[in-house]
Amino acid sequence: MKAVLLAGGLGKRLRPLTDRVPKPLVEVGGKPIIEWQILWLRSLGVDSFVILAGYLSEKIKEYIDERKGSWKVTVDYSIEKEPLGTGGAIKNAKGFLKDEKEFYVLNGDNITNVDISKLELDSGMASIALAPLRSTYGVVNVDGEGNVTRFDEKPLIEDYWMNAGVYRMRNEVLQHLPDNGAIEKTTFVELSSKGALRGVKFADCYFHGVDSVKDVEEVSADLAAGRVYKGV
Repeated sequence: MKAVLLAGGLGKRLRPLTDRVPKPLVEVGGKPIIEWQILWLRSLGVDSFVILAGYLSEKIKEYIDERKGSWKVTVDYSIEKEPLGTGGAIKNAKGFLKDEKEFYVLNGDNITNVDISKLELDSGMASIALAPLRSTYGVVNVDGEGNVTRFDEKPLIEDYWMNAGVYRMRNEVLQHLPDNGAIEKTTFVELSSKGALRGVKFADCYFHGVDSVKDVEEVSADLAAGRVYKGV
């Protein structure tokens, strides 16, 4: 099954890192984000990729083409001439996906170790990997008399789940994509209204978006400490 990597963003919040380097090539833990993603997916048996690129796409292509042989993967590129949003970008790549019964889609700015083999579709047309929502702040616990009893540093918030940016889709989804627009605000809304969108919870997965310099530092520390991947 192919994996589609959404790698066309401008990475504005990561400037100046992204002034000359596209966001997927920003390094975390000694490797670009997109390299971690490809190596992780390759370790799970995925060896065919479609890269959806836009901003500084030539640098992404150059980097991957120099290494894809040693990674033992095949890679195609779908290039946006102008930003199309996540939904439009996938639709723009339908020529590479028309013969695929199913395929994976991943946001190109996330580091995660979601077990994609458990991303079941059942009767749905698409499924979303859901990661536990973690507070971005420390939480202070107070008793009924106002006494501070405990500090929890960035705890998981029970019963709330966030989109981990990892999807499994049937080919039929291509017919429901916008020419331009975010899939989360268009196609997924439509599919959920029809009961055709699944959400699969991964309670113990690692997930971290890379949207700021602070994120780069945190993810790099987690990778170095072995908290993300094993054998990648």
